Amino acid sequence: MPYDEATAGRLRKLLSGRSDVFEQKLMGGLCFMVNGHMCCAISGRGGLLVRVGPDAHPSILSEPHAGPMEMRGRIMTGYVRVAPEGYQTDAGLKKWLTRGVDFVVTLPRRTKAKKAAGKAAKRPRKTSTPSANATRTA
Repeated sequence: MPYDEATAGRLRKLLSGRSDVFEQKLMGGLCFMVNGHMCCAISGRGGLLVRVGPDAHPSILSEPHAGPMEMRGRIMTGYVRVAPEGYQTDAGLKKWLTRGVDFVVTLPRRTKAKKAAGKAAKRPRKTSTPSANATRTA
C-alpha cells in the first residue's frame, strides 16, 4: 500500500521554512528527516509515525488516536503511530509534527557522512595477511 501523497504534501508545506529537512523513502513509507534524525513518517500501512522520545512516549500513548509503533513484533519506544483521524485537520497535523520536531532538535545534529563513517567503523576489516593458524608449522 503506497503512502498518502496528500499528507506528504501537507507535511512538506509545514516543513518548508526549515533548511534542515530531507525526505527519504523508508519502511514502505516516506520519512521526513529533521536535523539528520527521523522526525515523522507517512506509513505505507496507514497512519503517521511520529518520534516523540522515550520520556514523552508513555503519556502520549494515552491520547486519542495515538498508539504504539510496532515493527516486526517489537514496540518502538519513543515513536507513536497516529491514526488518520488524529491529523485530518491542519491543526491536528501541525500538533503531531511539532511534537516530532521539538524532540529531534534536542538531539545532536547528524549528517549523512557521520552515519556512513559509523557503519564503516563497525565493519570488520579485510586483511591481506594470512591468519595466524595458517602460518603455524607442526
